[in-house]
Formats: sequence, structure tokens, C-alpha cells
Amino acid sequence: MINVPGTLDGIRVVDLTTVILGPWAAQTLGDMGADVIKIETPQGDVTRNMGPKKNPGMAAVFLSTNRNKRSVVLDLRTREGKDALLKIVDTADVFMHNMRPKIAEKLELSYERFSANNPSLIYCAAYGFRADGPRANDPAYDDIIQAASGIASLQTVVSDQPRFVPTIVADKTTSYNFLSSILSALFCRERTGNGQSVEVPMFESLVDNVMIEHLYGAAFEPPIADMGYARLLNTGRRPYATKDGFLAVLPYSDENWRRMFEIAGQQELKDDPRFSSNAARVDNAQEVYDWLGEVIATRTTAEWKTALTEAAIPVTEVNSLEDLLSDEQLVASSFWKIEDHPSEGKIRMTDPPIRFSNNPSSLRRMQPKLGEHSREVLIEAGHTSDQVQKLFDTGVTLE
Repeated sequence: MINVPGTLDGIRVVDLTTVILGPWAAQTLGDMGADVIKIETPQGDVTRNMGPKKNPGMAAVFLSTNRNKRSVVLDLRTREGKDALLKIVDTADVFMHNMRPKIAEKLELSYERFSANNPSLIYCAAYGFRADGPRANDPAYDDIIQAASGIASLQTVVSDQPRFVPTIVADKTTSYNFLSSILSALFCRERTGNGQSVEVPMFESLVDNVMIEHLYGAAFEPPIADMGYARLLNTGRRPYATKDGFLAVLPYSDENWRRMFEIAGQQELKDDPRFSSNAARVDNAQEVYDWLGEVIATRTTAEWKTALTEAAIPVTEVNSLEDLLSDEQLVASSFWKIEDHPSEGKIRMTDPPIRFSNNPSSLRRMQPKLGEHSREVLIEAGHTSDQVQKLFDTGVTLE
């Protein structure tokens, strides 16, 4: 842990989010130095029991997305819980939640309610679908958005039916939108003095993401070609088998391809019209990738890696999850951190990947137990000791 102020030092964030999308964004704000107050139900975030664990409520997935936070329990089904949350948000710069509009309305979590007392507040809500569409109040999780956004359908290139990508790509992509929108709104507030409400929809975020390359012919109206980026939509695009393993190899520029033909001993292909330009290679992607796969199969992994690295052609091994724990790049850049947690013992965490020269992101607080900071945060928000004790006595809060 370090004591150098982060880029968001002095910013207070009230984080009423659960699972991955919101908590990961809030954790990054905490990494950057914000004081993040995680509001939880008496049962706690569902990730507290997601994955292997040593102690109840401190499972692996929770540990991965909840460092640099304080935990406060509030039962928002009660009037006292709602009022306590309002007092905490009155002290905040940012309030974030990931509830559907109708649920947020039922719990009295509207922007108007919070901004009446705190007009400079950045109020950011993330949920499945934009609030002015017919699916505004549909429940949405990663699998639902992968299917709705076209990502699952794209997997038919390598499977006989739609499949989900085996990582929570919709949650994590939208999490970055959540994060960037909060940072942008904070910057705007610095210039104007005004807070505002921000909506971050998962579905629209993922469609925007997918359509960067796959809108393709439909970028024109009427469409002038099919949708889908041809280079990506073929079975030849994959890690290639060597004599003893697999490699990812991607000659990309014209110079890369000239060097590739030289290394392969097939210089005559330099003048082959299928390989002559990037546009030609895209149009003939299946043949290009098939050729590359045949060539890579002729040598060992080490032989290809040496030759291609010397030629500055992009190449890398295919790492397993376990390989990453000892990857030489990650070890050299001090990416993995082993820390002593007060209740969980030694735990492994990733280093915040973005580096700032003057105000580094860092570990400032270990992952909290459920309600660990309820008392101190409620008092900071203006409750008296007697008022806080009453909240404990009535089960509105826990520690």
C-alpha cells in the first residue's frame, strides 16, 4: 500500500451496485484514489459467495472487484434505510447504481431526489436497455446481452450454433463505459459546476462495440455489402498448430507479409494478387489464413517464435489461465500482487493496469467484510451515535 494521493483523491463515490459491472468500475475509481462507499443489503453482494472462499462472504469473485472500498449495510426496504442513504449521498460526488428504472423508482432512488439536496452530484445508472425503449425494465445479465447484441451469433463461425464467449464480456465492456462516463461527468463538473444524470445501457453499449467492425456494408444506406468483417468471420482465423504446440501469428502490414514469405521460403507469393495489399488479403481472408496455418505447421513453436520476433511480425504463445501467473511480461512489470488480508491471509490481486506518473493508482484498502464500515460512515454522514445505534437495533444496518 502507498500513501501518495491518487488522481481522484478527495472524490467520494457511493456505490449501490452488485455483481461485476458496477463493482469493477467502482473499484477502479477506488484504485484512482476515490473514497468508495459500497452500499449492501443485509445479505450482501451476491459475489461475496461466488467462487472458492476461506470464510463466508469473502469469496474469490468478490475479492477481485471490491478492493479500495468501505462497506455499509442498509436495508433500503425501510424508510430509515432510504433516509440514511440520502444523508450519505448528500456528502458524495458520485452516486452509482445498476437497478432497472422501475426498481430504482420503487426504492426512491431517482436523480431528482438526490440532486435536490446535492445539485453537483454525478448520478450514474447502468442497466440492460435504454430507459426510453420497450425493453427498459427487462432484467439483463451478461448472457442475455451477449445474445441480444450479436456476440453469441458471431460464435457460429467456429461452432455449429450460437455460443457465449467464456468471459463476462458484456459486463466488463459496459463497466468501462460506466467508468469513463463518470470520469467525463466529473471533468464537466469541474468546468461548469453542474452535476448531471448519466445513463449507461448494456445492450446499446455492446451493439456499439460489435458494430465498430461488423456494421461493414450497412455503414451505407442502402447497404452496399453484407454486414460482418470478412477477415474475422472465417474458420481459418485461429491460433495455429506448430509441430509441438500452438501460436498466434498475425502478419498485418505489407512489410510483415513480405518478411513472412521470405521466412517461409515462398518469395513468389509477394506478387500473388491475393496477398498484394491489405484490401486483397481481407477479400481473400479464408485462403490467406489457410495458407498461414499450413506454413506454421512445418516448424516448432520455438523456431517460429525466434524467426518471427526477429522479423518484427506479431507472434505470441497461447497462454492458459495458469500460464499467466508466471508470464514473464506480467512478472517483470509487477502485475501480480500478493498481499496480506486481515481475515483471508495471503491473497493474489492484479495491479491496476493504467499507470500515472505523479498520482499512481494503488491498493489503499483491503476488501471489506459485510458492513465493516457501517458505523463510521453513518457518523461521517451526520448521524449521532444514538441514531446509528437505533439503526443497528432495528436491523436497518449491520456491522
